[in-house]
Amino acid sequence: MEPRPPLPPFTNVTAVQKARAAEDAWNTQDPYRVSLAYTPESEWRNRNKFIAGREQIVEFLTQKWARETEYRLIKEVWAHTDNRIAVRFVYEWRDVEGQWFRSFGNENWEFDTFGLMQRRLAAINDVAIADADRLFHWPMGPRPVAHPGLTELGI
Repeated sequence: MEPRPPLPPFTNVTAVQKARAAEDAWNTQDPYRVSLAYTPESEWRNRNKFIAGREQIVEFLTQKWARETEYRLIKEVWAHTDNRIAVRFVYEWRDVEGQWFRSFGNENWEFDTFGLMQRRLAAINDVAIADADRLFHWPMGPRPVAHPGLTELGI
């Protein structure tokens, strides 16, 4: 397998780099691209779903982004150690009926020695919001470098 830097053990700098790389990939809404950051047998818990392996990751993300349109995500490192990173995240999205949501969550990540995520545990809560209450307005794709993060936005 090809290493996917930064590699564990993580420092504060490399944990932030890893989280931003994940955020950027998820903001592409390309399920295959996102799946490559995970081991072939990666295990996920996402809300009430249990997912195993890249094929199921691609299937899950394809269905997710068919339901959650205009998806924009920000991740922020909460804590890290050796081969683990905990992040908090917020994303905004619109459902197929046009209702906007802000989803708040926490993820626990565990990486192998190649820097691939072998385990992802996510807890997420959704809150309906008005279009006027949206905070994430950048064009679809990765968040611009100058766009504030969660702490700067007061979230």
